[in-house]
Order: sequence, then C-alpha cells, then structure tokens
Amino acid sequence: MTCRRVPALLYGRLWNTWSALVCLSHAAQSWPPTVGHVSIDPLGATPVYQQLAAILRGRIESGELEPDRPLPSLVSLVQQYQVARGTAGKAVGVLVAEGLVMIVPGRGAYVRQRSA
Repeated sequence: MTCRRVPALLYGRLWNTWSALVCLSHAAQSWPPTVGHVSIDPLGATPVYQQLAAILRGRIESGELEPDRPLPSLVSLVQQYQVARGTAGKAVGVLVAEGLVMIVPGRGAYVRQRSA
C-alpha cells in the first residue's frame, strides 16, 4: 500500500514547512515532535517555551551543553524542536533570567560557569 501525502495544517499554517507533505498513516507516529527521548507537547498545560527551557536546562545540568560554550542558535532550536523563533527566544530568555546562560552581544548565548 502506498502512502498518500497531504499538506499538514496546524493552527491554520503549514506545519513543518521544509516537509509540508505528511503521510496520513505515519503522521500519528511522528507527533508530537521528538528529539532523542524528549518531546514538546504544543497542546499541553505547560507553555511550549517553558518546556523548551526545561529541556535546555536539563542539557546544561547534565553537561551536554558545556560552560563557556555557545547555546544552539535560535534557528537550530527552531528546526530541532519545531517551535517558533519567538518561542525559542523566550526559552533562552528564561535561562538568562535564571543565570544559566549569558548573552554576548554580536556573538550569541553562552552557557555560564556553574558556581561551586
């Protein structure tokens, strides 16, 4: 049986514009978007920016994102987690407010050294 691909619409916009056609029989298997074992639920009770901030916080605390190294760019966060650019920026802003990340003008966001 061949997959029938149709445009995927979410909130009235094309979802995942780089792959705007989705096979209906496989769509349920790929929703919500997952990265590794982490997924973001856009319809959940927790706002998406807080979910993304929690994921990034976990990556910082686990050592996956090392101190004095850049955080992934907003564009890569948007592509990786399939969120809006403003949502990714708001998640980074939460981490800045918590003191886990610092913004270097013209260079990007960097993970701060952990205090001992």
